[in-house]
Amino acid sequence: MQLSFSPAEEKIREVAREFALKEVAPLAEEIDKQGRYPMETVQKMVKVGFTGIGVPEEYGGSGGDEVTKAIVVEELAKKCGSTAAILSIQGILAQAILNFGTEEQKQFYLPQLTSGGKIGAFALTEPNAGSDAGAVRTRAVKDGDDYVITGTKCFITSGGQADYVLVFALTEPAKGLRGMSAILVAKGTPGFSVGKVEDKMGIRASETVELIFDNCRVPQSNLLGKEGKGFSIAMILLDGARIGVAAQALGLAQGALDESVKYMKERSQFGGPIARLQGLQWYIAEMATKTEAARWLMYRAASLKAQGLPHSKEAAMAKLNASENARFVTNLALQIHGGYGFMTDYPLERMLRDAKITEIYEGTSEIHKVVISRAVLG
Repeated sequence: MQLSFSPAEEKIREVAREFALKEVAPLAEEIDKQGRYPMETVQKMVKVGFTGIGVPEEYGGSGGDEVTKAIVVEELAKKCGSTAAILSIQGILAQAILNFGTEEQKQFYLPQLTSGGKIGAFALTEPNAGSDAGAVRTRAVKDGDDYVITGTKCFITSGGQADYVLVFALTEPAKGLRGMSAILVAKGTPGFSVGKVEDKMGIRASETVELIFDNCRVPQSNLLGKEGKGFSIAMILLDGARIGVAAQALGLAQGALDESVKYMKERSQFGGPIARLQGLQWYIAEMATKTEAARWLMYRAASLKAQGLPHSKEAAMAKLNASENARFVTNLALQIHGGYGFMTDYPLERMLRDAKITEIYEGTSEIHKVVISRAVLG
């Protein structure tokens, strides 16, 4: 058994690597320091077809599957965690509509979200509903042919830029999780506004915001899937999102490892390159071994999803392992760089900050251990 990719997948990796080097890397430091959403880079990703990965061409997409998407996210993350996060989140809304939308919804939304340059977001988390998604309190009350949405969402990636947001709200509060539904809300809808813009430790350019719904009225035709099926839709989407985060974490780790190998060959101390020092060689051995293990777990989960096979446990394993490895590798990479790694002249301190969030969003490491243990114990 070997981890191998088709000629088409190798080609997309080559394209993504070139794009990351020419379009992403030059802006990475600037957008991080400014906390600026890189709309110019996003529009370039639209033109090259990255935002359409996983969506059939008939809906404006680029084709491909979860493996294709993971390849691109990994390559982008080697140079910029924020840009990789933006692309990963963009794909969640498109997949939601592709998998649960009506034909009319697919025809209307997907061309806009793939080749049309529109931005999408996924709004589940609330101030009192993070790991406990069942604590969601946002409501969507029927009024004639409309839903009237009231509530607040927080920590929403790309929320301030989004043209369309998938909002999870209680249409039948008395039923709890079985009364949660998924509803599409467009930017500019009266009663829908952006609140606090978070000032974050890492992935600072991806933009994370609060969304406020104050008697926000949308037609019932904006319901995605069936009423009361919102929680199951969210959990299915999160399985895919976790593979995306694992790809992001893998890219950060591989990028930090690449930077370390380059630095150790160039940096001279004690009469020669520090690559001769056994202690640092052992660091590299650990970093490379753990990163390769993360690669296998992540691409296995992506492959299972691409084949339409069960992958919830594997996605949780991939995300847990890759995120913890990203923290481990970026930390050692900074140590290898010594004082220089601590300075913003090198990308290591940014990579270390970016890596930390991969252990938190789309399910904390602790939540993934719950998912994995339940799957194993039965």
